[in-house]
Amino acid sequence: MKTPVARPYRLLAKYYDEIFSPFRTPINEARERVLGCILPSVESACDLACGTGTTALDLASKGIRTYAVDASPAMCRLAREKVQLAHAKVRVLRGDMRSFSLPEMVDLVTCECDALNHVPRKADLQSVANSVARALRPGGYFFFDVNNLPGFEVYWSGNVWVEKPGVVLVMRNGHDLRASKAWSDVEWFIRNGSGWRRYHERVDEVCWSAEEIRRVLKRAGFDQVHEWDAAPFFKVNSVVAHGCRTVYLARKTEC
Repeated sequence: MKTPVARPYRLLAKYYDEIFSPFRTPINEARERVLGCILPSVESACDLACGTGTTALDLASKGIRTYAVDASPAMCRLAREKVQLAHAKVRVLRGDMRSFSLPEMVDLVTCECDALNHVPRKADLQSVANSVARALRPGGYFFFDVNNLPGFEVYWSGNVWVEKPGVVLVMRNGHDLRASKAWSDVEWFIRNGSGWRRYHERVDEVCWSAEEIRRVLKRAGFDQVHEWDAAPFFKVNSVVAHGCRTVYLARKTEC
């Protein structure tokens, strides 16, 4: 029997918080450290590629008027459910990070957990940067993190097995450093009554050099770009070693 192919990010959305929650702590720490001096003056923000809405809810809890944008219907549905449960002031919008628009300009756009790497092509980075610049008021900030080529080589290789009650996840990872690409063929085994049902899902990433990122941001109208190696935000025994992941903060030109 042919294995059913799940719509991209459908099953990933359903089990994302349960399986990948350990990665939230270092990302949260990076945000708090990098944006610590900026957040008190932020009145409005957008979490781009918001996933299940975790970061958007955190921003809203600080009194920030918050939008949450994601291209996945499943992610948007789960984000709305979490927003309603928390009675939070977050507006969830379905949109592509390459072409999204907001009802108003905001002070801050975040894009976390290497979500930016999930655009289909390297050339799409310019479209994302342009869309973010349009969404930001002059002097606004763009905070994001990305996987780099060393990260592709270190943790986008081999197989990963994750088992939780009622679900087993097998990730067959691979990469092509010359093409700046990585992928994961994900096999899901979901308990269905007394048996199990198998699904297949594909996740792809692309990456850029620091020079490429800086060049794209400059073209989009960002005049300041700062970067931090993400390794210190992760535990010592983490696979995220020096050079694997970078955290960026860019400021849109004020005039």
